[in-house]
Amino acid sequence: VKALTQAGYRVIMPDMRGHGQSGKPHDKQAYTLSTMAMDLIALLDHLGEPGADLMGYSMGAMVSLVAAMERPERFDKIVAAGVGAKLLDRSFDDSGRDPGPVIEALLTDDPSSIENKGALLFRTFADQNGQDREALAACFEAVRAPFPVEGLGGIKRPVLVVAGETDVQAGAPGPLAERMPKGKAVTVPKRDHMKTVGDRAYKEAVLAFLAG
Repeated sequence: VKALTQAGYRVIMPDMRGHGQSGKPHDKQAYTLSTMAMDLIALLDHLGEPGADLMGYSMGAMVSLVAAMERPERFDKIVAAGVGAKLLDRSFDDSGRDPGPVIEALLTDDPSSIENKGALLFRTFADQNGQDREALAACFEAVRAPFPVEGLGGIKRPVLVVAGETDVQAGAPGPLAERMPKGKAVTVPKRDHMKTVGDRAYKEAVLAFLAG
């Protein structure tokens, strides 16, 4: 956010459902990508903003892409980070996208029983930030639905896809970017899913894309 504001951008950073100060329903049906995409449209309407550039990370990137599919006239440029080739895989077999371990980690009463390192990381983050773990679990449960990859080709706006070189959850950004007419891919060297967003190379790529 600091890099964007210093570059002169007005930044609107909403908490997604299940996160921060936004509502935290425990029903997974409240967290479909389309529903959360429409939350963004409703927010723009509430603020009286006809349009905006759109940026999301991980699940936020998935929501951003769906928003661009459903209401393309409201967005100029889209940054989808923390996602990549794994988003194109409709199965969870060896894809790194299965949220099952994270859901189990969020709901268990015994954190010491969590064996999956990635899931333990999410659980620790949730505990440290006082998050509603049941709401987060419902949110992750909704991600089990296949991503609407057939709609990617209809996104006519410029899209920057960014992922870390060692991000096994996202996969390489290139195959995803190639599905969109104006897609561009950037790989952040030596970064995983958790560390990409804070990397200088990531920030520079985003600023250059938005200014271009």
